[in-house]
Amino acid sequence: MKKFIYLAVALATFAFTSCEDALDTESYTSSNTQNFPASFDDAEMLVTSMYANLNHAASKPESSYLLSSIIASDDCYGALGQSYDHLQVSSDTEYDFCWEIHYKGVTAANLAIEGLTKMADQVSDQEKVNQLLGEAYFMRAFQYHELTEMFGRVPLILSTSQDSNSPQATEEELYGQMGADLLRAIDLMSPKKYNEYVESGHATRWAAEALLARVWLFYTGFYQKDAMPNADGSPITKDQVVSLLSDCIQNSGHALVGDFRNLWSYTNRHTVNDYKYTAGVMGVDRQPLLWAGNGNQEEVFAVKFCNFSGYTYANQKGYANLYRAFFGFKNKGGTNASFPFGMGNAFGTVTKCLWEEWEQSEPNDLRRKASIARDVDEFDMSIYEDGQVTGMYDETGLWNKKCMPILSNDAYALRGSWADALFWAAEPEYDGSGWVTPQWGALFEDYMVIRFADVLLMQSELTGDAQYMNRVRARVGLSPVTYSLENLQRERRHELAFEGTRWADIRRWHIAEQELAKQNGATVLNLGTEHTIRDGKYVSRYQQTQGFWPIPVAQIQLSDGVLHQNDGWGTAESLWTVWNYD
Repeated sequence: MKKFIYLAVALATFAFTSCEDALDTESYTSSNTQNFPASFDDAEMLVTSMYANLNHAASKPESSYLLSSIIASDDCYGALGQSYDHLQVSSDTEYDFCWEIHYKGVTAANLAIEGLTKMADQVSDQEKVNQLLGEAYFMRAFQYHELTEMFGRVPLILSTSQDSNSPQATEEELYGQMGADLLRAIDLMSPKKYNEYVESGHATRWAAEALLARVWLFYTGFYQKDAMPNADGSPITKDQVVSLLSDCIQNSGHALVGDFRNLWSYTNRHTVNDYKYTAGVMGVDRQPLLWAGNGNQEEVFAVKFCNFSGYTYANQKGYANLYRAFFGFKNKGGTNASFPFGMGNAFGTVTKCLWEEWEQSEPNDLRRKASIARDVDEFDMSIYEDGQVTGMYDETGLWNKKCMPILSNDAYALRGSWADALFWAAEPEYDGSGWVTPQWGALFEDYMVIRFADVLLMQSELTGDAQYMNRVRARVGLSPVTYSLENLQRERRHELAFEGTRWADIRRWHIAEQELAKQNGATVLNLGTEHTIRDGKYVSRYQQTQGFWPIPVAQIQLSDGVLHQNDGWGTAESLWTVWNYD
């Protein structure tokens, strides 16, 4: 296992006065664009700040694109996040952080674009300048990709001198700018293979091609268009996106890992032989199961984390992958009854309709049990019988394996507590002295934003050619299928479950209402008592909101009438008040 490289967060306390984050009441005062950057090292620091922003975004998963996307979809109930599940909010401030952190990311990207452009003539290595500038354009598009899927029409801020109190742009303006930024990024960044020029965690030409396809598919699907606009007035066509994805598939160096289970950290070397699901199992590639690790060949773009974290923002909360902490079990006393899955906040229990439909359609698909833990198969059931689970809602007996904290016996032997026995603690090169809270400090797994499997599936969808999706199926030992939209939709759901793509998929395919409705009628346990979800208001809330979240009320108030609230919000129905609708 590779030694962990500490994440440089150069601008954790460094910011600028020239452009306050969109309608943010805080002032981040230190340097300004008149005197910074003064050197190319300064310009590189600006690029580092863009990636630091992704870590800061992870410091509050409950106000994030990823968590809301996973829980709002038909694959998960809310559990302790029921407001997301029912397209409601528990308070007017629920998405304040999400809005602000994305606009901080936009500002960081704008500063990097301006700083690198300013320094370009002073640097002899033009390839390096171009790569970093391409990364900045990618990151600006990335921030707007999440903002527009979450909030719809948002202000489009493209420079540090622009008035931050800008009106909401049109969909055409927003997607046109994303398209232009990503095409610019592709043109600027190195065509070398993903691991030959930039370090893991940085954006690449290949990541930009994949993100453009993702954005194109959402825009053309959700808004029912044939092409996506470009800021220069020309359309971005399907053929153009297909050509760019072909470039990624053929030239990036990315590939599928040998066995699907090797993507998930429960197959790490300290856990794999003690977890009964993986112990002694030979992979589809005829090799023993073993985690591919961070930065593996299937990661097209990922958020990196590091070895210094606690559970408060002041203690660098976002330096660890706290998304995982939100999906862990909420068990009393830190026992190993749910081994190898550790403690957390118990968000996002898996819906029974996903498990049952998957079993009916593809009973031999190993991804079902590789992605979902069913308690009756895997755990010591006394965890329920003696009251060790506390505060649990929407229990279905089904749990998301991909995002859980992972324990190991080796780590327990070193730490002496199951609460702190995350497998990373058993790695000799990981110094735990910086862990403010060991239970959270050892969550280093990358958050894989885009995988190569997704690239292949997008190419099948764009071309109608089943060969790409059949490569994904072959990796799990399934027979090839002919192309149909239904087969493609099923394949995406199974391959990418709990990775944050399903919500956008069912919205752009215009099947959200029918899929969300299937959650009604299910029985769940709330604090050990059985309830039936008779009408979770899934369909009516989707019809009212179209899946967009509310513009933060504080931002609307600060804008003095410039910003307007999204449909379906600010009403009694939009406020979450009770557990379920029984």
